[in-house]
Amino acid sequence: MSRRRAGIIASSPVLVGAITTLIVILAVFLAYNANNGLPFVPTYRLSVEVPNASTLVRGNDARIGGVRVGLVESIVPIQDPQTGAVHAKVNLKLDKNVEPLPKDSTVIVRSRSALGLKYLEIDKGTSSEGWPEGSTLPLTVAHPKPVEIDQVLNTFDPATRKAAQGNLVAFGDALAGRGPDLNAALGELRPALDRLVPVARNLASPKTGIGRLFRALADTAAEVAPVAETQAQQWVSLESTFGAFAEVARPFIQQTISETPPTFDTLIRTAPRIRSFLGHSATLFADLRPGVKALSETSPTIAAALETGADVLPGAPEMNRQLAPTALALEAFAQDSGVKGGVRRSTQLFDLLTPALRFVAPAQSVCNYGTLLARNAQDLLSIGDGIGTAQRFLVMSAGQTDAFTGINAPNSENGPSSAPASSFTFEGNNYLHANPYPNTAAPGQTHECEAGNEPYAVGHVVIGNVPGNQGTKTEGQK
Repeated sequence: MSRRRAGIIASSPVLVGAITTLIVILAVFLAYNANNGLPFVPTYRLSVEVPNASTLVRGNDARIGGVRVGLVESIVPIQDPQTGAVHAKVNLKLDKNVEPLPKDSTVIVRSRSALGLKYLEIDKGTSSEGWPEGSTLPLTVAHPKPVEIDQVLNTFDPATRKAAQGNLVAFGDALAGRGPDLNAALGELRPALDRLVPVARNLASPKTGIGRLFRALADTAAEVAPVAETQAQQWVSLESTFGAFAEVARPFIQQTISETPPTFDTLIRTAPRIRSFLGHSATLFADLRPGVKALSETSPTIAAALETGADVLPGAPEMNRQLAPTALALEAFAQDSGVKGGVRRSTQLFDLLTPALRFVAPAQSVCNYGTLLARNAQDLLSIGDGIGTAQRFLVMSAGQTDAFTGINAPNSENGPSSAPASSFTFEGNNYLHANPYPNTAAPGQTHECEAGNEPYAVGHVVIGNVPGNQGTKTEGQK
């Protein structure tokens, strides 16, 4: 019976065509929806927020470890209600065997080919907690920021390509004709590599702490990053500096570099002797410090003297030519017996005059009496007529008389007296005041200028200097 039915179906072209058409339609349907997942297959649906969908499209793969575990079902833009920033929400349709995805998992949008095809890579975590179906992974799980192929290609801009070309030319010139040297260098690398093995073993040891070094370098780079532009500007400025050095590189800098080693060798040999010299120099400059300080104060005077000397120096040769005969004449004069006798007698005279001069000199040097004497002597003969000058003088009464009787006071100097005037009358005092040798600040005297400064002692006879120091102030002193 069944064979009959099979034969009927096989013998019916319409029925065979209908079944074939149905199978083709089913195959086309499955092929068309293959990118969206097969129908009637259970799936694990999640949503992921990413900063930028980066040209992801519906149907792109979702992969874990390079293995396709699902696909992108749809992409929806989302705006942050607080900041207003816009990012993307990617709805995923994953295989059931991925469920549940650990909560410490991360995602990143990567390039699948150089033509721009992308896929969503899931870095599966190890957390015991997982995301339930229908959950949305927050924006914080989308890291690190991917590097696009166009960004890599854009680094090779015209300036970089030109610099790379220059480097290749320079490296080629440096290596050209040096094959034997390179072979010799490679042959010498074998001992170096043998010694490198224990070094590498020590670096690989956890006790070395090489991992901390790289973490510290990462922290250092993070600290340097904010000032990267400043450092870049520094290198730009250094380019100007080195450009200036390039102009004097040869022969000046080259000679400096070549002469430095022998200079250091000479310094090493002579340093012990130079050390003592430097020590004495330090002592010398320490002793010169007060003189230098005084020089700073007297430098205007020295400058004026140098300026005057500059005017005088042209006449110095003529003076030098006259010095020789002058010195010969002075030598003959000094050797003359008469001159020697005169010098001895002059020395004796000055020895005799020195005490007197020391006593008399303060009268002028301290009290200015010599100048005052000359001035007063000039004033004494300042009155004159057509015949000549006459002496000016004023007669002073040396004593007093009584206003009622007209009798001279006792021992008045108006007439003969038997004793110094020393009495009191109705009209006033009648006391003698005389000082024939006033103090002139001479050696052995009180340091004062008595003449012209002494006060009048009322009611006392004063012969000599008035008690007390009258000071050294006189008329005409500066």
